[in-house]
Amino acid sequence: MTREEDIRQAVQVLRQGGIILYPTDTVWGIGCDATNADAVARIYQIKQRSEAKAMICLVDSDARLQRYVRNVPDVAWDLMEYATKPTTVILDNAVNLAPNLIADDGSVAMRITREEFSRELCYRFQKPLVSTSVNISGQPAAQNYRDIDPQLLEAVDYVCWTRRQEHLPHEPSAIIKLTEDGVVTIIRK
Repeated sequence: MTREEDIRQAVQVLRQGGIILYPTDTVWGIGCDATNADAVARIYQIKQRSEAKAMICLVDSDARLQRYVRNVPDVAWDLMEYATKPTTVILDNAVNLAPNLIADDGSVAMRITREEFSRELCYRFQKPLVSTSVNISGQPAAQNYRDIDPQLLEAVDYVCWTRRQEHLPHEPSAIIKLTEDGVVTIIRK
């Protein structure tokens, strides 16, 4: 299967409200349309994760990010541009997303992916993707395809073919919370 066919199939599943497993700029992700509350709820169920724990959204560009967060602070752009590793930024004033993806304080965790496959996937889908690690809550994240629990492979609607043969060390993104009033908190380095 070509990368183009893989992306086309994944996007078709996402548009139908389905759940996919896919390689990202960090560990393998389990994802869905971040604007579809039913799909988001299904990911929480598959991961056996409390809905009180937020999940990350992946986008392909600055422009896409601005459609889902009102008033992105200038420091957020600097953090994302100059970060030496994938960095997720928790921002206030989330809009146009599934309500069960937005934290009680109105914030959302967003990351602009620079990795070729996930970036193209987000671009073709034209919406943010949920991008939470492929694992049962509390278990280690799947760094590579071969690390994915067979139970999770069976629980989703599509598993991407791209990068399945890869066996490289990967780690989750850094996470930084920025509030509207300028408070910066490092959640994960």
